[in-house]
Amino acid sequence: MSLARFTLPITAGDADIDELGHVSNLVYLRWVLDVAMAHSRSLGWDHAQYRALGAVFVVRRHEIDYLGQVTAGQALEAQTWVESWKLASCIRRTELVRAGQVVARAATTWAMISFASGRPTKIPDELRAKFS
Repeated sequence: MSLARFTLPITAGDADIDELGHVSNLVYLRWVLDVAMAHSRSLGWDHAQYRALGAVFVVRRHEIDYLGQVTAGQALEAQTWVESWKLASCIRRTELVRAGQVVARAATTWAMISFASGRPTKIPDELRAKFS
């Protein structure tokens, strides 16, 4: 089954470059988070919506495979989709693509955490439906 991907265009800026002359590992991680947040907002789930729900997704784990170097001025697409769901968590996949080539691949485990208790809580069916 092919899952719909959300895409966010990105251009590597001078501030993204590390002492080795390519995009820093921390920037790749920022891009993984940026595209996840943009995807959520595009579906009507911004921070205010999560506040109203009484729970929010937080990162439990990131795994990133760095497959190619990116330098200043290069254009990319960050592509993301939710691959699988559990009761209170999900796995979101992200690919950073330059000119049709994947330069980084990530898997992030997100847990739904209650603001009131600070503990994991069931992801509402309406939210699952939005991202599926």
